Amino acid sequence: MKRMNGFLLAGLILTGCITAMILVGFFWTPYDPNAMDGAAKLSGPSLAHWMGTDSFGRDIFSRVMQGAGTTFAIAVATVAIGAVCGTAVGALTGYFGGVVDEVLMRLNDALTAFPSILLALVIISVVGPGNKYNVVLALGVVFIPSFARVTRTAFAAARDMNYVKSARLMGASSARIIVVHILPNIMPVLLPALTIGFNNAVLAEASMSYLGVGVTPPDASLGYMLSEAQGMFAAAPWYVLSTGCTIVLLVFGVGLIGEGLQRRNREVA
Repeated sequence: MKRMNGFLLAGLILTGCITAMILVGFFWTPYDPNAMDGAAKLSGPSLAHWMGTDSFGRDIFSRVMQGAGTTFAIAVATVAIGAVCGTAVGALTGYFGGVVDEVLMRLNDALTAFPSILLALVIISVVGPGNKYNVVLALGVVFIPSFARVTRTAFAAARDMNYVKSARLMGASSARIIVVHILPNIMPVLLPALTIGFNNAVLAEASMSYLGVGVTPPDASLGYMLSEAQGMFAAAPWYVLSTGCTIVLLVFGVGLIGEGLQRRNREVA
């Protein structure tokens, strides 16, 4: 059995710790994340409030747990939409080529021509801001082209492999060849792309919420919390640090996993 490399191990440990906090936050938090306590406003970290409180006296650790869960869920849903739709487009264009490739990839190129955040903001302006489901839809559409390009390249390289030719000779349908034969074999290429997509989705959601067009109160989001915290950095630096560090650690951990997977792919190759 091949030994797990250090990047992959460190990424799994770090991401596992953040994910454990998020999962616990779905069912339990030390305080109600939206409960205000006027007597505890801008209190520093203590045994009662591990990350201190904000200007409304709300427990920051509880809000970080909830906000990280919101950001995590949006990122997962966004990547799921982008990966499923993008993989479908990439599989069809890469396997069949020809007219199918020309039509779908020109549409894909049209989406790619717009900066991703700008395109997401345009979609949000149409469907309406302030709703996390609209954020998922907007970002999901934005992430389709990147997955389509990666999948198309992998399928174009695989369609002339011997195992695919053998499947054709045995009478396997194109759908079966795509789903059963090629797709499992290109997963080592797709998995690092998923980690990159997840990190981009986390940062995109945080950016949109920071600008006030993503998740808005009463829902907590790391991006919106960071926007709140920047105005009180001098009075409550723990608010900025706790929120910002959560984003950095989540992205860093998943990035290490992606790097570990890529290194493993190079070793196998």
